[in-house]
Amino acid sequence: MGKGFIPVQRALISVSDKSGLEELAAGLVQAGVALISTGGTARALRAAGHTVQDVSDLTGYPEMMDGRVKTLHPAVHGGLLARRDDPEHLAALARQTIALLDLLIVNLYPFEQTVARQASAAEVIENIDIGGPAMIRAAAKNHDFTAVVTDPKDYAGLLAQLAATGGTDHAFRADLAGRAFARTARYDSAIASWMASGMDSAVTGDTDGETETMLPDRLTVTGQQAARLRYGENPHQQAASYITDAARPSVLNARQIQGKPLSYNNLNDGDAALGLAAEFRDPAVVIVKHANPCGVAALDSLEASWRAALACDPVSAFGGIVAVNQQLDAATAAAIAEIFTEVIIAPDASAEACAILAKKPNLRLLLTGGMPDASQPGQKLKSVAGGLLVQTLDNGQITADDLQFVTAKKPDASQLADLLFAWKVAKHVKSNAIVYARDGATAAIGAGQMSRLDSSRIAARKAEDMAAHHGWDTPRTIGSAVASDAFFPFPDGLLAAAEAGASSVIQPGGSKNDAAVIEAADAAGLAMVFTGMRHFNH
Repeated sequence: MGKGFIPVQRALISVSDKSGLEELAAGLVQAGVALISTGGTARALRAAGHTVQDVSDLTGYPEMMDGRVKTLHPAVHGGLLARRDDPEHLAALARQTIALLDLLIVNLYPFEQTVARQASAAEVIENIDIGGPAMIRAAAKNHDFTAVVTDPKDYAGLLAQLAATGGTDHAFRADLAGRAFARTARYDSAIASWMASGMDSAVTGDTDGETETMLPDRLTVTGQQAARLRYGENPHQQAASYITDAARPSVLNARQIQGKPLSYNNLNDGDAALGLAAEFRDPAVVIVKHANPCGVAALDSLEASWRAALACDPVSAFGGIVAVNQQLDAATAAAIAEIFTEVIIAPDASAEACAILAKKPNLRLLLTGGMPDASQPGQKLKSVAGGLLVQTLDNGQITADDLQFVTAKKPDASQLADLLFAWKVAKHVKSNAIVYARDGATAAIGAGQMSRLDSSRIAARKAEDMAAHHGWDTPRTIGSAVASDAFFPFPDGLLAAAEAGASSVIQPGGSKNDAAVIEAADAAGLAMVFTGMRHFNH
């Protein structure tokens, strides 16, 4: 028996998540533990053939107010909180004929899940657990003597210890107590966040309303650790992944079908790839390297999109992360498998596609079960020395109706489609960002330069290199649309794009030099549109 051994004779069980409950109860009964329970849990235990004492018999009061009041009673909390090495505590129990409780098994009302399915405010409020957190905190505080289990994943460890010793040791109880306090912290944080968001499951409406609800005076951030990672961006950095929104399709919530464990950089790049893929309705493929797209296409099929995206920069695509926005089919899987790829992310994959990729055992395949909504509001956090910077997500969307046509020459339908495509890609490229696109695919990408002119020139040079690589007569920037994530402060960046062969331009506008830039575009014969929206991404 371990240090601080406490035999378990009486257990109070009250669970919303009843997975594993029958096996748990059978193990407890086999260990000689008497069961006390509430409401639906008691009914489930009796249905499984177990003898159960109702908590109302323990307290002498019936459950009331539709179950809102049932365990908030000294007969419960006294049994959980009494220190067994304190004679005054034990004497107080004896005077009130309160029996000790050795084990508490509670999981809370499904508040987070209720919010996630966009239930009414009234239903969400009814799923704020009161008695459960109170009992959990009581037992966790008194973990020197009382064991508390809040997660069905911990049932096996509990039953193993009971089977071996008939009780629990201090180290086990202390570990469970830490988990319990973490659970109530996450639970309270979820409630506080919902209350701060205007007690609604999603923020909609104007920017002022979004700012008010997404940037509360008090910010609480909690997450459930999903995995300990080998290391962070570099081997000398420690890292782990945490889930903060279990309902949102993401790389953290995805089901890994095959491959090695994911790294910090895999997850970071995968998140960037999935976010960009979610911008498109047509079958889209995104290839990402070091958090920047190096090839993107949205065509009639995933296979065609893959080949067009790869053609943009096959050198950078080697060892990259690939995301698609539709079920991965066999033809596309086979095409991707032709080069070394670290990770493929898809909402789903056919059995044939999975079989093809299984021949590449180190390749990771993640299935998200759906695509995130690129227009969904939310928060983006960045740690800085001493605190956090918090902003709303860049969920800005631009359509043709939002554009301002500022040059004498207007884009035709084909150019307009490429402009909007390039604009979506530029939103996800690190600033300063320049994106050339033609026929629904990127032609060249210039990312992360301190000068917008340099980004434009780098992208043009890469297009020339790719033309030589593929044996094309001309680079694909000829006749392309070019997007800039922020305005051109001077005509030089715009003229560099024109020199690369671009025929149309999309940019936010808003520079003091807009008139000079428009004049330069007219002189170069370019069709240029303003979006009125900037997409800096750092």
